[in-house]
Amino acid sequence: MTGEVLFLCHRIPYPPDRGDKIRSYHMLQRIAEVAPVHVGCFADDDRDMGFAADMAALTASQCVLPRDRSRVAAGLRGLARRQPLLVSLFDHPALHHWVAQVLRERPIRAVFAYSAQMAHFVPLLGPETRFVMDFVDFDSAKYAAYGAKGRGPMSWIHRREGRLLLDFERATAARADISAFVSDAEADLFRAVSGLGPDRVRAIDNGVALEYFDPAASFPSVERGEGPLIVFTGQMDYRPNVEAVEAFAWGAFPIIRARYPQARFAIVGRKPTGQVQALGQLPGVTVTGAVPDVRGWLAAADVVVAPLTIARGIQNKVLEAMAMARPVVASPQAAEGIDASDGAHLLVADDPVEQAAKVMALIADPLAARRLGQAARARMEQRYRWSATLRDLPAMLFGQPANDARTA
Repeated sequence: MTGEVLFLCHRIPYPPDRGDKIRSYHMLQRIAEVAPVHVGCFADDDRDMGFAADMAALTASQCVLPRDRSRVAAGLRGLARRQPLLVSLFDHPALHHWVAQVLRERPIRAVFAYSAQMAHFVPLLGPETRFVMDFVDFDSAKYAAYGAKGRGPMSWIHRREGRLLLDFERATAARADISAFVSDAEADLFRAVSGLGPDRVRAIDNGVALEYFDPAASFPSVERGEGPLIVFTGQMDYRPNVEAVEAFAWGAFPIIRARYPQARFAIVGRKPTGQVQALGQLPGVTVTGAVPDVRGWLAAADVVVAPLTIARGIQNKVLEAMAMARPVVASPQAAEGIDASDGAHLLVADDPVEQAAKVMALIADPLAARRLGQAARARMEQRYRWSATLRDLPAMLFGQPANDARTA
């Protein structure tokens, strides 16, 4: 036995039903194949707390705490301490205590922290314990982008967050054995600002559950109605998703409706904000809220769109749509980081006029749309199986070949 792993995550990594949980769940599952795992994490609400018992099947022990710190209190604390607000928002003395207890009582050989806000729970470690930090995305760059495009007090807050979070990311990476990012593009950006090389900053691609997101699988169908159906999927209280559907509903979709008056745009995902719900009043726009199975909506779509203007890393929504053999029209930001070719596996469109034109071209030529979808599925099978993308994760944790991690 090599030893045990302490796994820290900002949101309970179970079930894999939203972007960050998808990656963290599969990472937890992969690590649990080779070593006992102790999981410390937060739950957003009672629904998340209810998943703790199910997750226990994967863990040797776990500490799941409700995230009950208010944004106002976290903000004031962060301002007073010159902390990134993201770090202040995810702080809890009980988790610090639990981490110290696990490190004291268990033979922990590696600590794996998922997302930057969990790094402050990792104390100084001895040379016998490795530290792998999965930043996932280069978050400080995202906040800097928010600050650059905004104005007023929120713009100042975002610029401040970008600066402080970058300092925090650099300091964390300096003490981690390996810092991971979701794509080569993100890893390259961080290497440039951190001064660390490829031996210390690595890319771990996302994958897609190909047996689940399979057009041949069994799942409830969706009544598609008359006219072309365009679908966007995602967590609908996440700012980049909100901005994406607003821009598409007001920009590209009216152009499409002018040619296809019965076209529908379905915004599919839980927790739609008031801004998103208001889009449901526009002609042809449907806001579903949470759905029991997103695959039915993807399968029914003539085209899936991902028009994000601020996007970091690899978009799971794009991988899932491609795995379902759907033709995808994505912004350059949403397509960046995905190992797929514009025109061969998906279509890339930079602005509402171009997005509308490429969506309408696919609607007008169902055979071309079908071929694009089939090529997308084939590319996912070739490149994005979780078993392939996470193959080297145990080696990163234990500093030895992955298939030796259990028995060495």
